[in-house]
Amino acid sequence: TQLLGVLLAAASNFLISVSLNIQKCAHLRLACQAEQKPYYRSKLWWCGITLLGLGEVGNFTAYGFAPITLVAPLGCVSVIGSAFISVFFLKKTMRTADILGGTLTITGIYLLVTFSPNVPQELTARQVQNYLVSWPFLVYSILEIIIFCILLYFYKRKAVKHIVVLLMMVALLASLTVIAVKAVSSMIALSVKGKMPLTYSVFYIMSVLMATSCAFQIKFLNQAMHLYEATAVVPINFVFFTISAIISGVIFYREFQSAALLSVFMFLFGCLLSSLGVIIITRNKNEEHLQIPFIDCGHIPGQKLTGKIQPDSHSSCYGTLNKEDDSMKRQS
Repeated sequence: TQLLGVLLAAASNFLISVSLNIQKCAHLRLACQAEQKPYYRSKLWWCGITLLGLGEVGNFTAYGFAPITLVAPLGCVSVIGSAFISVFFLKKTMRTADILGGTLTITGIYLLVTFSPNVPQELTARQVQNYLVSWPFLVYSILEIIIFCILLYFYKRKAVKHIVVLLMMVALLASLTVIAVKAVSSMIALSVKGKMPLTYSVFYIMSVLMATSCAFQIKFLNQAMHLYEATAVVPINFVFFTISAIISGVIFYREFQSAALLSVFMFLFGCLLSSLGVIIITRNKNEEHLQIPFIDCGHIPGQKLTGKIQPDSHSSCYGTLNKEDDSMKRQS
């Protein structure tokens, strides 16, 4: 059962990386078309969105079969997958950093899977109720609420919008999201097998918690993406999310309760290697992009155009005018 969860999580994150590259490719194609049209009218874009939805559903299902502490770190598969798939979809150059980061990430994934906690994954509604009122989770919840309120005070009242503040709030909300997702996914899996009816109030409580925490999590993450570069947001968010997910899995579901010390150390070492791999893959990508002096539509898959739009240093406008526009300007 746990192996099924691992395969689901890895395949789902790979689908997400493919979908992101397909969407990016669709936007680039639309940008080079003579007649501009909305992105939602592109079949390629909808193909990417469909794959994204399948990936998220797969991730949701994976929480019902594998521990949180294993499924959450496997999010690094989407980062490494995106780096390598972009070479084929977007014709990007493979960097030495991509190969090094990919090697570290794959090594970390191997350690994660090998030394992950082996705990029963069938969670009944009564078990979830007992976990909710256990004193470790109550203490953890109080501390999390206090920290979140302090961060929210600085964010709202003091207008502190530092990337660490924003992504710490995202991570605190994400810890509640993964707890709720695992509970809901596990109870749905039991109901499908006919072992538990969905009549317990805790199922709906966890569903509301999942939806609410996920909505606010997306809000603060979008704020971070708006203010900062993706090359900074992606690795920091991955590290914070992984740490918060592991802590919540350990405290709420007691996933490392009977694990050996060596297994815990090797699992955390695998998390460290995966995080380093993600940081190495995502760093310095913007600097490389800024060195490109023109937009070459001929390098976009499916486009036969070879014209290049060069910056005009003698004009306040970016790009060059067509011959028709230029002749009209001289006549006026």
